[in-house]
Amino acid sequence: RFNLFKKVPTIKSPCLPRLVQLSHLHTSPNSQAPVPALPEKGGKTRHGIIPEEIFQLLYPKTGVTGPYVLGAGLLTYILSKEIYIINHETFAAACMGTVIIYGVRKFGPDVAAFADKLNEEKVQKAQEVKDLAMTSLAQAVLDEKKEQWRAEGRQMLFDAKRNNVAMLLETNRRERVHMVTNEVKKRLDYQIALQTLHRRMEQEHMVNWVEKNVVTSITPQQEKTSIAKCITDLKVLAKVQQAKATA
Repeated sequence: RFNLFKKVPTIKSPCLPRLVQLSHLHTSPNSQAPVPALPEKGGKTRHGIIPEEIFQLLYPKTGVTGPYVLGAGLLTYILSKEIYIINHETFAAACMGTVIIYGVRKFGPDVAAFADKLNEEKVQKAQEVKDLAMTSLAQAVLDEKKEQWRAEGRQMLFDAKRNNVAMLLETNRRERVHMVTNEVKKRLDYQIALQTLHRRMEQEHMVNWVEKNVVTSITPQQEKTSIAKCITDLKVLAKVQQAKATA
């Protein structure tokens, strides 16, 4: 009726080792998925130690009473074949198990509540440490971003300093060019003034020399003749002016 121990036929194929080797090479996307978190509380059990998953596994094939029949059959088989022999240690173990079960049922909730309280305190302390670390790390991230922003602005500052240095160098160059221009202009003005002075002195010397020679070349007779001629010219001019005035 129960096909629990049905023999599975083995497959003998020369390609099986090769397929096993290839299965290690091809990984599914689920293998890259993150590992799920462990549950905080254990699963459901029956009679204190038997997991609920065993009953759920046997229900489709054995029904509701299948797990109990299987357990009773295994116990009967072990006792009938004397795999396990009942002796005084069995009764001692039964008494100890009864005491342990009673203690767990009696004091288990209080101990569990105390342990949960301690666990919550530890979790709270760990959470505080985690929050503090997260806060410090977030602040460190903000500081790092601010430093990166300052580093970006530092390039602009360096560019401004380079421009200032270039402007100072250009100003200094222009000042030197202006100074050289003024010095050259002063020297040219000096040369022009010197040439003008030489020309004026030459002209004055020439005028003085000509005047001196002219004065020395005039005789007394020529001087008298010139004076008479000048007087005659003045009289003629005076008559002409009187005639124009009367007209």
